[in-house]
Amino acid sequence: MDINRCKKIYGEIKVSYLYLKQKFFQLFYSFFKSLIGKDVVVELKNDLSICGTLHSVDQYLNIKLTDINVTDAEKYPHMLSVKNCFVRGSVVRYVQLPADEVDTQLLQDAARREAHSQRQ
Repeated sequence: MDINRCKKIYGEIKVSYLYLKQKFFQLFYSFFKSLIGKDVVVELKNDLSICGTLHSVDQYLNIKLTDINVTDAEKYPHMLSVKNCFVRGSVVRYVQLPADEVDTQLLQDAARREAHSQRQ
């Protein structure tokens, strides 16, 4: 849907928020796609931390992990038998990434380009 058409339907402020939110999701989606096959730690909003290999991510930032381990096995013993999981994006608090796998220069350049395009 065209942004000008959205502004007519929903109003200026709401559309600006939705447009920015969509752009940020696209930026993170592209970033996470580049980390497929790497080991990550996903911390959920219920304080469960899951270590595993990033298998896939979708446009809603839902995450599929393989070969998982729970960091606090005594607190979550029912998770010991789980080897693969699907995590809904809305329940993720943090994703810890291996520092050597993150290209910080590429991220900074992408953020600068996005900020520059928002000003124009």
